[in-house]
Amino acid sequence: MTRLRSGRHFLQIPGPTNVPDRILHAIGRPTIDHRGPEFARLGYEVLAGLKEIFKTNQPVIVYPASGTGAWEAALVNTLSPGDRILMVETGQFAVLWKKLAEKLGLKVEFLPGDWRHGVDASQIEHHLANDSAQEIKAVCVVHNETSTGVASDVAALRPAIDRAGHPAMLMVDTISSFASMDYRHDEWQVDVTVAGSQKGLMLPPGLSFNAVSDKALAASRTATLPRSYWNWSDMLAANKNGFFPYTPATNLLYGLRESIAMLREEGLDNVFARHARHAEATRRAIAAWGLEIVCKQPHAYSNSLTAIMLPDGHDADQLRQIILERFDMSLGTGLGKFAGKVFRIGHLGDFNDLALAATLSGVEMGLSLAEIPHKTGGTSVALEYLGGGA
Repeated sequence: MTRLRSGRHFLQIPGPTNVPDRILHAIGRPTIDHRGPEFARLGYEVLAGLKEIFKTNQPVIVYPASGTGAWEAALVNTLSPGDRILMVETGQFAVLWKKLAEKLGLKVEFLPGDWRHGVDASQIEHHLANDSAQEIKAVCVVHNETSTGVASDVAALRPAIDRAGHPAMLMVDTISSFASMDYRHDEWQVDVTVAGSQKGLMLPPGLSFNAVSDKALAASRTATLPRSYWNWSDMLAANKNGFFPYTPATNLLYGLRESIAMLREEGLDNVFARHARHAEATRRAIAAWGLEIVCKQPHAYSNSLTAIMLPDGHDADQLRQIILERFDMSLGTGLGKFAGKVFRIGHLGDFNDLALAATLSGVEMGLSLAEIPHKTGGTSVALEYLGGGA
């Protein structure tokens, strides 16, 4: 017989994140006719609300899918077999997007990276400037690399592309930064932005998004990669009346409407400031412990998660297992080449000071139990920062 564990489970991975009661209650409403007038009102409302978060006046398309589906939708709607695209190795999710593109028959030029630095806009500019035939159709980057806690300066990318005099589209994965870190689809002249429901939006997994520019829509009219489920034109035609071309995830859309309402109530700028504050407190704790943050560039620190490198000879998965068993808290595992070397703390979504205090306390106790070399007092340093009203 399994022993009952008192208290709640601390889900401190970088997504899926904790789902607030308000959203759970909204999701629990009775399902309605997805061809009726009540659903049309729901559809209009969530599609309009998403534009506010993407900071766009352009269409936002919603799929019943994980973020991987939104990756595929971005590519198949805008590109043709054999097209060349430029991608940057910032971490495991950049690698996975590359593999997906290759499976679709695209030719990927993959700029190598060490997983500890963000995208270098000057490197993008140089590579495109050397593409004299302008065969590269798109630049695809990850805004906030969930495997490493490295955030890239997306605002610098379109100017770099323009300086190279290149017509390439710009596609950006914001899956772990959307609704957690400042992002501006229109202002930064992004052509396709990819996002998902299970992180900053505080929803369960199951919804994914493409925000699309006029340039991307124009490309979709001549692109020839096969697409049916992911077809933007079918979605946009139905969305004009608040509907979808196939059965939508109605109850998740209820939750999305509540998520948008919560973000409006707090104010997006306040949401971003809260995430930045919790990220800084976390980094101060890690520095006090004497441990190493994966990201080597302070200006590229993520505000939605922090990845921590353990000293050589120590197993990050063993540490995570000890913390799970003793304190009922889940932390993110190291992915790809960081497996067993890194653990990740998610501090995004429905999160406050006391949740962070408990999270850091669990990590500090776990470090001691796992006999990881560290200094004590990191949690106290974070609490002093949080208590100071910073």
